[in-house]
Amino acid sequence: QVQLVESGGGSVQAGGSLRLSCVASGRTNYNIYWFRQTPGKERELVAAINWSGSWAFSADSVKGRFTISRDNAKNTVSLQMKSLKAEDTAVYYCAASGVLHTSSWDRYEYDYWGQGTKVTVSP
Repeated sequence: QVQLVESGGGSVQAGGSLRLSCVASGRTNYNIYWFRQTPGKERELVAAINWSGSWAFSADSVKGRFTISRDNAKNTVSLQMKSLKAEDTAVYYCAASGVLHTSSWDRYEYDYWGQGTKVTVSP
């Protein structure tokens, strides 16, 4: 059994930065995905990283502003968010999968989900 715990969310003004963390307990060689969701909108894949950290992806909406990384020694995947915009406001979730999905992320089931951490960016 794997548990994912997100942290680092909060309120920030536009242009500010936050660093989200996803800490995994148990088996750690999972591929990790960061999603975000706002009421009335579909869940959006923000960034993903494979189990070793050799492959990473950022959505166009966050490219150049968000960076995903992992430290397997600490069982942690981080999402560094810079130059935040009001439209980044959402609940951010990390998810784990034993299978690496490199596209069409909404089509797949994920093995584990965290509880989410809320990010609010004020204009």
